[in-house]
Order: sequence, then C-alpha cells, then structure tokens
Amino acid sequence: MSISSIDLSAIDLPISTLLPAIKDALTSHDQLIIEAAPGAGKTTVVPLSLLDLEGVGHTWIETGKILMLEPRRIAARQAAERMAQLLNEEVGETVGYRVRMDKKVSDKTRIEVITEGVLNRMLLEDPSLDGIAAVIFDEFHERSLDGDLGLALTLQGRQLFGELREHPLKVLVMSATLDGTQIQSYIERASEDTCPILSSEGRAYPVEVIWQTSSSKTSTQSNSSRFKQSHFQHSNHAKHQALVDQVSQCVEQALADQTGSILVFLPGQREIQSVREQLVTHLGQSNSLMITPLYGALSLAEQRKAIEPAPQSTRKIVLTTSIAETSLTIEGVRVVIDSGLARVPEYDPKTAMTRLKTERVSKASAKQRAGRAGRLEAGVCYRLWSEEQHQSLANFAAPEIDQADLAPVALQLIQWGLSEPTELDWLTPPKTSAYNQAVDLLRQLEAISEDGATLTTHGEAMVQLAMHPRLAHMLIKSRSLTSDSSQAPSEIACQLAALLSERDPINGNCELAQRLTLFNNESKQPNSPLIKRIKQLAKQFEQQLKRVPSSGGSKIHVNSNDLAGILTSLAYPDRIAQRAKEHLADKITSDKSTSYKLSNGRQAQIPASDPLTKEAYLAVAQLGGQSGQTSDRVFLAAPLNLDALKQVEPSLFQETVAVEWSNKDERLLAEQRTNVGKLICESKALSKVPSDQKETALLNFVKSKGLDLLTWTPELKSWCQRIELLRSISIDQEVNQQTGWPDMSEQGLLDSLQDWLAPYLTDISHINHFKKLDLKNILAARLPWPLPKELDEQAPERIRVPSGSNIKIDYSQNPPILAVKLQEMFGQTDTPSIANGKVKLLVHLLSPAQRPLQVTQDLAGFWNSSYELVKKDMKGRYPKHHWPDNPLEAEATARAKPRKG
Repeated sequence: MSISSIDLSAIDLPISTLLPAIKDALTSHDQLIIEAAPGAGKTTVVPLSLLDLEGVGHTWIETGKILMLEPRRIAARQAAERMAQLLNEEVGETVGYRVRMDKKVSDKTRIEVITEGVLNRMLLEDPSLDGIAAVIFDEFHERSLDGDLGLALTLQGRQLFGELREHPLKVLVMSATLDGTQIQSYIERASEDTCPILSSEGRAYPVEVIWQTSSSKTSTQSNSSRFKQSHFQHSNHAKHQALVDQVSQCVEQALADQTGSILVFLPGQREIQSVREQLVTHLGQSNSLMITPLYGALSLAEQRKAIEPAPQSTRKIVLTTSIAETSLTIEGVRVVIDSGLARVPEYDPKTAMTRLKTERVSKASAKQRAGRAGRLEAGVCYRLWSEEQHQSLANFAAPEIDQADLAPVALQLIQWGLSEPTELDWLTPPKTSAYNQAVDLLRQLEAISEDGATLTTHGEAMVQLAMHPRLAHMLIKSRSLTSDSSQAPSEIACQLAALLSERDPINGNCELAQRLTLFNNESKQPNSPLIKRIKQLAKQFEQQLKRVPSSGGSKIHVNSNDLAGILTSLAYPDRIAQRAKEHLADKITSDKSTSYKLSNGRQAQIPASDPLTKEAYLAVAQLGGQSGQTSDRVFLAAPLNLDALKQVEPSLFQETVAVEWSNKDERLLAEQRTNVGKLICESKALSKVPSDQKETALLNFVKSKGLDLLTWTPELKSWCQRIELLRSISIDQEVNQQTGWPDMSEQGLLDSLQDWLAPYLTDISHINHFKKLDLKNILAARLPWPLPKELDEQAPERIRVPSGSNIKIDYSQNPPILAVKLQEMFGQTDTPSIANGKVKLLVHLLSPAQRPLQVTQDLAGFWNSSYELVKKDMKGRYPKHHWPDNPLEAEATARAKPRKG
C-alpha cells in the first residue's frame, strides 16, 4: 500500500482535522510548532501527512527524506512500527528507524525515526543536511540536551548553508505540553522568520483524577485511608519501603475499583523491582494478572511484552519509569497510578560526576502521565499527592542542559567551528562554569588546542566515535598499547567502554575485572539480556574504532594484570584514587569502609570487605553520592600500577617543589614531589630550600595563623595604636605626603607582610623561631625620620596632669583614654588633648578605688555641674580624701590630701 492510497483524514485521531492547516503552514513557512494533547496522534500521522504532499505542488518534500526525532529508543521503534503498520509494510521500507545498536532502514526509506544524538552526528558531518527535506522534533517538551543542541545546530546550519540546498529545510517542533510561545520566540529569533503555532486537542476520552485525599472516590473507608499519607510530605526522610507500600496498596485498590490494565509510574528500576515483588507476594501468581516492568535497560523483547496487549481475559500491571510518559501507547491501559516522582541525572561540575536525583515531577509531566489513561477509552489517574500540593509543582521540568555533563556538547561545538557557546543561539544557554569545566576536561584528554578553539588530530579521531569523549579517548589510546593478554588492549578497551555505557550487570564487589570476565567463558555466564546488549555494544565499538585512522608510532607494553586499571585511568584521570595514610586506612569508619582520596581532591569510600581495599592506588570508573556530601561511594574500580601509567601517560604526572608549613610537625617542610592531580604519589626532602618559595610559605602561614605568632608587648601594641591615630587624622599633611604614616592596624600589617616581615624570615623553620624575632625593631624600621619625633610629640605615650604625675594614655580606642584620679585634675578646666589640640582625650575621672566616677571630654562642664553630686556621694565613702567645695582653686594632688602649706 502506498502513502497516496491512505486517507489520513479518515484515521480516527484528533490530529487528522489539523492536517490541512499543517500543509498550508508549511507552504508559506519553513518552520512550525504543533501543540497536540496526549492521544492526538501527532507522532504517527504528521510524518505520514508530509509524505502525502508529494505530487501536489510541494516540491520540497520530493528532495529528501523526513527525519523524526524521539528522545527515547523504545519510542522511536514503536513510532516507526506503527507508521509501517498503517502502510501495511515492514519496518525498514518506507518507514525505518535508527537508534543505538539497532537500525532498520533501506534505500526506499522516506521517513526515518531516530534518537536525538543521531541527528547531531549527521549535522556535524553535513551541516546543510543535504537529502533531508524536513526535521521533526517530537516530544520536545522533554528538553533533552541532545534535543536542545540538535535544534540549535539545525537552525544555524540552515541559516549558514541554506543556499547550498534546492529547497529550504523544514523544521517542525511537536509536543503535548510545550511552552509554545517560548519556543516560537526562540525559533523566530534564530531563523529571522515567522513560526506559526497550530494546536490540536487530544482524543476525547476523559480521565478522572483521584487525588490522594479524595476519599469519596474510593470503594470503602479502609481503602480510602490508604491515601491519607502523601509521599511528598516525607520524601526527604521516608525509607524506600514507604513508597513501595503506598504504591502497592494503591494498585490493589485500583484492581478492586477499576477495570482494564494499570500503568504505574515509579522513580526507577529499584522501586519497580520492589513493587513487583510485593505485588506478587500480596496477589499471588495468576493467569488473569500479568505484572511487567518497563524501563530503558530492558531488552527489546521485554519492552515489547510490556507494550503489547495482554492476553484475553488478562489484566496487565505495567511498572514503568518516565520512559512511558510520552509517545508510547500501551495497549489496554485505562488506569494510571502516578507516584509523582522521577529519577533524573544531575551533573556536578565540582566533582565531574553525574548523580541520580529523585525529584517531584512537573505539572507538564503529570499531565503527560495522566494522558496515558485516556488513549483508548475513558480512564482514571490516581495521583499520590493532594490537589493543593499539585499547585506547588513546577510548570515544566528543568531542561537537561542545566544539569548535564557538557563535555560531549563542548566537543561537538568545537567540531562545528565555535570557540565559545555564545556563538550559537540557544533556547537555554549552557552554564558558564559547567561549560568551562567541560573544556578543561577536553584539554586534559588532548582533544582540543590550548586556546580551546580547534580540535587536535586526536580530537578529530575522538569525534568519529559515538560515545562520551572520555571513552573515545580511552579507545584511541588503547591502540598504542600491547599486552601479554590473549586479547588486544583495544578489544578490552571496547569491552570496558560497553560496560561503562550500560547499567552494572553484576551485583557484586567493586572490581571491574569481575565484569570483564563476562566476555569470556560463555558457558558460565548468566543468561541476561543486559549482558547480551553489552556484548553487542562492545562489538559495535570495535567496528567504529576500526574505521578511525591510526596515528601509528611505537607501542608501549602493559602487563595484562594492569591493563584494566591503565585503561580506566585514561578515561577518568580525575578519579585516580590513593588509599589514605596507613594510620587512617586502618581506621574503619561508621559504615565500615576504607577511605581513598581522588586526584580531583574528593574523598571516596569502599566497603572494607571489598578485595580492592588492599590496593594502594585505584582507577575509579563509577562512583556516586549525594549532593553536598564531602565523600562518595566507589562502585566500580580497578587496581592501578602507577609505574605502568607513567610509561603510558606521562603527562598526568607533574614534578613539583613543595615548600609548605606542616601543622602536624609545626615546622617548614620542603619536598620534591610527584603529583597526579591533587595526589602526592612520591616525595623526598630537599636539602636546599628555594628562598622565594620558603618566603611565600612562611608568609602564608603567618597570614593563616595571625600576628599572635609574634611576640607582642603591651607597649608595642600601644605604639602601633598611636601611629594608627595619627594616620587616621593626617596631622602633618606635608610630612604625610612625603613619607606617610604606615598602616599599623592588624589587617594592614597582615596585608603588608611582604614589606616588613619577609626580610627577617631567612632563619625561620620552626614554630618557636617566630617568638625570637625582635618585633619592636622590625616594626620601628617602618617609621622613617622624622616620624618617630612627630609620634612622640603628637601622640605621646604619657601626659602630665596638674598633680605633676605623668599618666599613660590608653590608645586602644578612639578617642584615646586618660584614666586619672579625680583629685589629680583639680584646677584644670581645659580637657587634655593631643595632636596639636585636634584630639581631646576621653577623661576617666577615677575614685580612690580606681573606679570611674565620670567619663567626659568636657572637664569644665563637669566641675560646674556633676562634681557637686560626686562630692556628696564620695565624701561619705572616702572621708580621708580631699573633696573641696571649689575644685578649680584647690591644689591637685596624687595623695589622699594635699600637703599642708
């Protein structure tokens, strides 16, 4: 059956009514946005409708095929199969697909359903996309990294190379929950042309939403009580079992209250397995009930089992991740149970690690999930949260570019010819810190030039391999190795790359070598679809590597026992791990693990029972942890021979001279060191310490510990405070301009250590040596003549009072304090001052017990007002002391009473 013989408008799908408008829009525009609710049929019908334009005046469609991008492999295969079924053809004829490890296309293929990464590789090979008539970005609301990059490159490639094409490339963006105006504004900006939006309602099957607090929707009071506890209310501290119990109870209730099969959305594979086990325990084995998982790591056969209709008289429970959120139609499902959670990858630029994080879904995702219940008939969606909590959800999920490893993107942009990401118009630009970290990694992997503008020869070879730059670097480097192993190092590298590209196939210890044995002794291997897929991927990597030209050159021999560690360290040079010092390594932590330090500075733990803990060095391939933690858990690693690594990759080793202060030994250490990143692999003491490095190390130590390391007397502190006073008021402008009062504040002294302390550090090597420095003379050298004379005149250490006593001035605060016995100030009306009268002292008039009776800067005012009250109070307490009625005419005295004339 040909495409022209199908009446697409007769297909009973809501999108069919929109087809004339789609054709008209593409006649006058080169871009289009289609918003269509779940169940509208856009994924199946729109690509076929474009082919239906052939021979009716739309010559652009006759120039090439249609590419339709799907974010997931399972959705790509199902979409191709459904379209081929409508054409009564086999997949690979008019409609085909191309995904990782699988493709069905032929010379007759006009519609090719691909995953997003495939498009990006096509663009890098041919930015004009010659031979392609249209590119459809389906389910674009998922905002995958490859999807965002693919759209940006497609639009720029069309703008730059459009003149090379006979007809402009058509670009369609489709989704059920799309922020259409945002996408429209972006496309119009990038293409400098109008981008219309067309909308279609979904299939008219209502979906009843039952919230977790909607007891009226349940069959019995006992059933409704199961919804009383929201997972959101304790998601930060509830154990895994709480979610499993809640979901299992809801499934049992739905089986009792509803008809049809059930689709259950869970965060990840672990929850799927636990819910499955609990349901089997509670419900038993029955021919009338089928429980099937659905997630990306399953084999194609297992995925088909979940998607296809259940046998006659059998209800199916499909336990799935977000993989079933869009595009897929699972036959027989009319009930959805939504946990409201999703597990998403989160990349941490500080550690160069991607962790899985469980988070709430967005409103858009919740809408997509509920829509699965209404694809074939009226349905029901149980949401395990309240209607009020729903209002707090984000409208859309964060785009992957905000939380992804950008090393593959950076490599593709540089291959595209962009030295900065800002040279490309993005819907959401990559974060600067994450992108710069990715570029640094590419430099370390020898993929790009030092300025980051171009690919090296090695980088050009890396981009030919469809894998992460880390793994591509490892595979290319493996060809420069030889080994006494029965397998070539490049073959083992491909196996290792395949293992690290998929989920760990073994629940065992951390040894990578244990996983590599899966490729041998096939009679002893478990019959696992995952292992089969890993083997298939390894073979594909071998074929890809053979197509990459070899650089030739001499080869380096590596012992077979060291090969896994060497290869892993080539891919992950920032995760070379060193066991903690012996006294720390023997200490078992609270979780009974052994501590390692990574070359990126992070800490990592391995269970103490793991055989790898005896190794001094490891090459870590996989590790994980939680955001905010200072230590991570190692999941996969291999023993590492540093001597062998130094032969293979000498650039990882840096020879440095380290001069630093040891807090443990309280002395200066000077060593010749061999470093790998932040690890110290070898060190030996230096007999001669470079003077500049010694000086820097000592000054840094003083800055970190503070000036209390030095010997301070009260007189020396006061001397600095006197200078600070004069500096603050700038008494003699002429002198100050010529020489300047130096900054003697604590911060000022720390900031100028290089100027005044450095020359005296030559003989310092131990903590006790600091106390032997003559600090008084060292600081005095900062005060050139005539400033010492000015200091004594303008800010004297002591001042003479009417009694004849020379009283010490306290310069610890501003204004300075003159603490003097009240009787010693009789007869003086002017407040004592310094700095040529510019600074009045703060006079503390003391009682015979040396306690302040009055604090004043107005001595005359005190005699005229407050003195009378002080006299009355003090005369009774201290009758032996002189309390004259007229203090201005009385004789000042340091004694209790003045001497008789």
